[in-house]
Order: sequence, then C-alpha cells, then structure tokens
Amino acid sequence: MTMARSGVVWVAWLVAVATLPWAASAEAPTASDATVERDLIPRPKGPASISPAEVDGALDRGRKFLVGIQNADGSFGSPENTKDLNIIAGVGSHHGFRVATTALCVQALIEEHDGSDDLTRAIEKGEEWLFEELPKVRRDNPMLIYNVWAHGYGIQALVAMHGRLPDDAARREQIAGLIRGQYEKLEKYESAEGGWGYYDFKNGTQRPASSSISFVNAMVLVAFADARGIGVPPPEKITKRAVAATEMQMLPDFSYLYGSYLRNKPRRDINRPAGSLGRTQACNLALRLWGNEKITDQVYEDWLDRLVTRNGWLDLGRKRPIPHESFFQVAGYFYYFGHYYAGRVIEQLPLERRPFYQDHLARIVIDVQDADGSWWDYPLYNYHQQYGTAYAIMTLHRCRRPPE
Repeated sequence: MTMARSGVVWVAWLVAVATLPWAASAEAPTASDATVERDLIPRPKGPASISPAEVDGALDRGRKFLVGIQNADGSFGSPENTKDLNIIAGVGSHHGFRVATTALCVQALIEEHDGSDDLTRAIEKGEEWLFEELPKVRRDNPMLIYNVWAHGYGIQALVAMHGRLPDDAARREQIAGLIRGQYEKLEKYESAEGGWGYYDFKNGTQRPASSSISFVNAMVLVAFADARGIGVPPPEKITKRAVAATEMQMLPDFSYLYGSYLRNKPRRDINRPAGSLGRTQACNLALRLWGNEKITDQVYEDWLDRLVTRNGWLDLGRKRPIPHESFFQVAGYFYYFGHYYAGRVIEQLPLERRPFYQDHLARIVIDVQDADGSWWDYPLYNYHQQYGTAYAIMTLHRCRRPPE
C-alpha cells in the first residue's frame, strides 16, 4: 500500500470517527420518552443451562492460547499483522497498546490461575514486564493519547497483582506506589473538560483538549474503584470531574453519548440504545461504584436484558475491519469490552438474580470462541487476539456458578 493511499484512507477514517455524520440530529428524549422506552425493552427467556464443564473447557482453551502467544519478554502483543486500513499509531502508541494488552492478559491469568507451573511462569513474566514498562508509558504525540488505556488497565492489573501474593508486604507496597504513579499520569493527561479521551484533534496542548469519552471515563473509574478497594484511593478532584463528565453524557434511557462532542446530537444512531450497547454496561457500573443513585438494580437488569436480546447489534460489528462501519455505528472493539463489563455488572446484583444472566452471558461468549482458543473482535495490529481473549476469560470467570 502506498503512503499516499494509506494517508487518504487514514484521513477518511479519521473524519468519519471525528464527526460521525451518519444521521440527522433530533431533540433529546424526555423523561416520559424514557418510561415508554423501558416498557418496550424486550425481556429474554430463561437461558439453556450451561454446565460447569463447558465453561471450564472454554476457559482452559483460552488460558492455553494466552500462554502460547506470550512474547519471550513476558509482554503480550506487537505492532505486526498490519492491514490496508490501520489506525494511526506511532512508537509511543504501540508501547501503550502493548502495556494495556499485557495488563489485561496478566489480570485474566491471575483471575483464572489453575495452579499449573506454565501459568505461574506466564504470570510472573508478565508481572515483571509490567513492573518495568508501566512507569514508562507516555502520550505518543499531541494528537494521540492512547496511553490512557495503559494507565487504566495498568491499575486494574496492579490490583490483581496486589492480591496474588498477600504475604509479601514489600511487593504490595511497590504495587501501591505504581498505582499512585498511574494516578499522576491520568491527572496529567486528563481532558480539560474532565475525564479522558484518546484523541486531541484541536490544539495539542499540554493539558489535552480532547473530548471526554464516556467509555474511557468508565474504564478508568472502574479501575479507580478497584484500587480504592485495596486502600489506594484515587485523587478526589479528577475522580469527581470524571464522574461529572460521564453523568453529563448519560441520556434519560441510560444510553451514553460516545463522547462529549456529540452532546448536541443525542439521537444520532451511535448514541441510541443499540449504538450504546457496548458502552452502557461500563458507564452504569462506573457511576454506581462512585455513588450515582440513579443506577439501580433495575437499570442494571434492563440493560443486561438489552444486551442479551439485542446482542446482534454488537455481533454484526464483530471482526469488521473499519471502525463504526456496522449498524448504529457499532465498532468491533466494543464487543468483548461490553461483555466484560456486563460480567462485572452481574457481580453487583443480588445473588439470586445472577444465574439467569451468567448463563446467558456464558452462552454468548462460548459460542464465538475461535478454534485456536482465542476470542477477538477487531483487527488491531497484533493486539486483538490477546486483549479479546483476556476480556473473554474475565467475562467467563464471572459466569461461574457456585456449587449447589
């Protein structure tokens, strides 16, 4: 592919993602609209029972895939496997991608550690690499802020690592210090309007002028809550600003804007329930974890019902190479992201309400596992099988049913 053609393709994609000119704008919905919409939510029937053996088998294949694909230095992913349409990414972006992917994989392997020597070695190598590389993550250039994914998922992985060897006090203190270091990075790269984005198309300023992106805010806020749970609370100021920025993007039916730049166009397809399907689970979870009382158990269940009954809107985007080319402008990379946070939402429900959704979610995820044991949703250089498999493993981990 020539540089000229590559540039044209990139610019065309960039304009599409930046402006999302797909549908005419409409008036924002009213509270009564939301009530009517809730009455129309399709409710799933009872799921077919999923045996523990089926879940265990899928998880075993996924673990083996990750152990087999781990890089020699302990990391996961690389800038290889390019295609004719790649999102722009420089050296710094790829470092951030690799750190975020490694963090997800390490967390997944810790959560589903089967006690085997192979898995223990894979975890230890991954942890050693994260200890070394996570503090080095930076913004690639004034426009590209992909590093926010590494900071957020780095915190999550560190929390999992903190719990793995509870008797090693020195190691735990080192981990707490690394978490605080990620807070400093997230404070530095916080959007001027609160929360975080991953592009700054405006001014390229030291404090990014990026739009606040709902699902990035959610990812970070969930990680913040995890760290708070081990006694390493995040800075209050940036947490409050991220919560406020996410609440501003919440619509009356608990769909969420893709980003704050669409605040005046709330009824574009990407902001409607089908377009928000991969974001709402994470955003609802994040806001409830940080005290928003609007996010009730009923809201959780309404959106889990949507995820089950309207899963096709996400699945139609899965494995498509162009972001937002599917119906309702769904991008492939929302597939496992959305299901992972659905698993975390299920953990918030009363115990008696969980099995119904655990079986539904397990069936969805197991049915799309590839023959090599991996899961992937969007071709992203050589990171997609790794991060997709990590998300899926952590989703199925939350679908395990306690012995009766």
